[in-house]
Amino acid sequence: MAFAHFTLPTRDVAAASRFFQAVFGWRPVEHHTNIPPELRPAWLEIAPGQEVHLLEVADFAPSPFEREYGRHIALLHPLHDLAALQARLVQHGAELIAPQRQTSAKRFFFKDPNGYVFEVIGT
Repeated sequence: MAFAHFTLPTRDVAAASRFFQAVFGWRPVEHHTNIPPELRPAWLEIAPGQEVHLLEVADFAPSPFEREYGRHIALLHPLHDLAALQARLVQHGAELIAPQRQTSAKRFFFKDPNGYVFEVIGT
């Protein structure tokens, strides 16, 4: 089983879209939609058949549970590119977060400009 999409509300869809395109290379895709236009929907392809859907919500605030031992989104990324990815993240306004526990996997956490926490695991 694979996921089809996850949806992230944001205060600024265009900025969030630019962030994910710049740091991960996720590509915009077009969909016909019945989503209200004031939500300014945008879709990005993460991998074939997997997307992130972005919606603009004026009063959006990140959850206080965004953390390693809480809600976060884990992504696999090529091990050889982890250092370059970290540099891109910082360049585009993300905050790198040290893991709270050690594992055998090479990984790190970051908080994106919207306050979402992501874990990146080297593969």
